[in-house]
Amino acid sequence: MYFKSREAAGKLLAGQLAKKHKDHPCAVVALNDGGVIVGMQIAQQLRCVLMLLATATVDLPHEDQAIGAITIDGTFTYNNAYPKPYIDEMTMEYHGFIEQEKLRRINEMHRVSGEGDVIRRELLKDRYIILVSDGLQDGFGVDLAFEFLKPVRCQQIIVATPLANIRAVDRMHVLADEIYCLNVVEEFFTIDHYYDAPDVPTHEKVTTTVEHMVASWKH
Repeated sequence: MYFKSREAAGKLLAGQLAKKHKDHPCAVVALNDGGVIVGMQIAQQLRCVLMLLATATVDLPHEDQAIGAITIDGTFTYNNAYPKPYIDEMTMEYHGFIEQEKLRRINEMHRVSGEGDVIRRELLKDRYIILVSDGLQDGFGVDLAFEFLKPVRCQQIIVATPLANIRAVDRMHVLADEIYCLNVVEEFFTIDHYYDAPDVPTHEKVTTTVEHMVASWKH
């Protein structure tokens, strides 16, 4: 299944979510820039706040996959694609390197995103939180989002995405209260492959849009 655009895919998801959640206090949390475009359609339909969870991977030398990922506030999780004994071994061997990479990636996110508000936990309290991506190639981003949300008291955590591979869907079933996925992909290419239109703005424009939306809900 291919989509005309992220906006079009977001409208399809919004229609499904509205059937059950249109009268619920919701909050949409995008997991990446493309997720903001998808999530904007959902937030408009449900008339709720849209936020962006800024994240970055932490990579080790000579490894194809990241060892972990971190949010802009320092929340960190290891990549569950690796077995725990391997993570334990790499953590011992590369402890200093991993800690330096965490700091470097946080500083990098602050430089790119600035100091504006793209996510505020207090706006998530007691809401139905809808995690949104434009495509999930694994469950890594979902793991990190759930780690970030641990201190937040909420009604439910829902994951909505136009497409995901089987491993990501399996992980969503473990973690989420509800899943909305329009297309389960066995052999996952790049996310852009599944959209006809390259409709993701620059990161600066995305964060500015989200900051304005968050600010309007704070007042």
